[in-house]
Amino acid sequence: MKIVNLSSGSEGNLTYIETSEAKILVDAGLSCKEIELRLSLLGVSGEEIDAIIVSHEHSDHTKGIDVFCSKHNTKIYAHIDEWPALNKKLFKVNPLQKYSFTAAPFNIKDITVTAFKVPHDSVCCVGFTIENNYKKISICTDLGTISDNILQNIYGSQLVFLEANHDVQMLKNNIRYCASLKQRILSSRGHLSNLDSAKAIQQLVKNGTKRVVLSHLSKENNNATLAYETVKTILTNNGIVVGEDVEIDVASTMPSKIYKLS
Repeated sequence: MKIVNLSSGSEGNLTYIETSEAKILVDAGLSCKEIELRLSLLGVSGEEIDAIIVSHEHSDHTKGIDVFCSKHNTKIYAHIDEWPALNKKLFKVNPLQKYSFTAAPFNIKDITVTAFKVPHDSVCCVGFTIENNYKKISICTDLGTISDNILQNIYGSQLVFLEANHDVQMLKNNIRYCASLKQRILSSRGHLSNLDSAKAIQQLVKNGTKRVVLSHLSKENNNATLAYETVKTILTNNGIVVGEDVEIDVASTMPSKIYKLS
């Protein structure tokens, strides 16, 4: 299984996953043209994408779906509770391209996808575990808190894309953000902070995760160095050695590393 995050953050989210039989995208928060451009860096065309699985309806996760899927006749998978909101963003897609899922695992060729709901201020937001050939990855962003149930879903993943959206003090001190926006981000249905992400990573490492990619960083209230150092310090203080017990990477708005699980 090959995994590449092609964009992460409020400017757009896009992750590419490839197996021997399938090529899928998780979210499509860039324009169709930009999605095609970034796929071309991997030698992949739009026509080759079997499906897009959607976490929720916010534009930084759905911006390119309508044009891309109508152009390439791509299947769209979304939670059954999400479709009423997502349909309001789709004007060109044929209804036959739309597929619903619930909490039950479903297959796209040789990929098994399991969705689990996460707390976020959208109609319905989900994280994903994606399995192939006894390998498991998880993508879990856009959530205000991380519960034991969410962790239970992620446990056993060799690779996890986990939100580390903001530094709490940076957010509180940001004079460009109004009080209500700060409260939204800090709420239990907002976004995960560096500190909360680090706490979750401690549990993931204890349950087999070897690599975590800090994702969906705020360009206003965080940066890659701060997120990494905060997480590393907390893990170190709790007896987890970064570089030995777990590898920590940071996603950005540009294509990142190619991860291969075999």
